[in-house]
Amino acid sequence: MIVIINLFKKNKVLELVAPMTGKSIAINQVPDQVFASGMMGPGVAFDSNESIVYAPCSGKLTLMPSSKHAFGIKAANGAEVLVHIGLDTVNLNGEGFEALAKQDNKVKAGEPMIKFDRAAISAQGYNLITMLIVTNAANYQVNLSDPSSVKGGTTSVMTIK
Repeated sequence: MIVIINLFKKNKVLELVAPMTGKSIAINQVPDQVFASGMMGPGVAFDSNESIVYAPCSGKLTLMPSSKHAFGIKAANGAEVLVHIGLDTVNLNGEGFEALAKQDNKVKAGEPMIKFDRAAISAQGYNLITMLIVTNAANYQVNLSDPSSVKGGTTSVMTIK
C-alpha cells in the first residue's frame, strides 16, 4: 500500500475582523513610531468608544500578558496576530483591564477577549487607539481592507493568505 501525502495544500484565506466597533485608521497614522513604521508588522488601528475587544480570528490564544493590555492569537494557518490596546498602557500593569479569555485556550473570531475601563484609563492620559498587527507577515500575503467604520467581531478588515 502506497500512501501519498499532499504537502501542497491550497492556501486558504484567513479573514480578520475588527477587534472593536468604531473607525479604522491607517497604521501609519498611529502616534507611536514602532506601530506607525510597520516595525511590528502590517496592520490597522481603531478609534472606538467601546470597552470590549474581540478576537479578530479563530485560533489559539498564545499571549495574554499579566498587564492585559494586549493579546496574541495563532491562527490555524500559522499567522500570528497581535491586538494591542492603547499606547504605553503596559505601564498600567493591568489596572483597568480584565481578561475575558485564558492564554493557551482556543478562541473564536468575534469572541470577547478583554474588557477595560475606558474612562479611568483615559483620565490617566493614555491614548486608547487599538492596533491589529500581523507579526509574522513575512510568511504571508497580507491585504488590508479599507472600511472607515467597523463593527467589532464582524467587519472584515484584513485577509492573510
